[in-house]
Amino acid sequence: MDIHEILKHLPHRYPFLLVDRVVDFEPGKFIHAYKNITINEPFFVGHFPHHPVLPGVLIMEALAQAAGILSFKTMDVVPDENSVFYFVGIDGARFKKPVMAGDQLHLHVEIARRMRGIWKYKAEARVDGEVAAEAELMCAKRDVA
Repeated sequence: MDIHEILKHLPHRYPFLLVDRVVDFEPGKFIHAYKNITINEPFFVGHFPHHPVLPGVLIMEALAQAAGILSFKTMDVVPDENSVFYFVGIDGARFKKPVMAGDQLHLHVEIARRMRGIWKYKAEARVDGEVAAEAELMCAKRDVA
């Protein structure tokens, strides 16, 4: 999936869109996407100017966005203004390697379980094949009034 297809499946926009491309996916199973981390990212101005590191919460958000794409593709729907896919939980988050400007952050997400509108995923972010972060994520699709 290129950026145009991603924009159809995520409501996020700059500067908060954190998925650049989907490399592979199988609806109902997994997704492999990536985010190019450039020195021009707005958060590097303050985190940290002398040592630019991607904030861990943004790694988790990038994984959640990849999970959202996987979920919408699995349901065979695109998001609209009547619903939103909320990030509702993170379990077992571990940060194993700093993600720096110039890295390509690979996002690997598998659907672990889906029950009563709550989706649970096993998620891993890698740089150069090494695990940078991992967690179990939970998301829920909800109608917006």
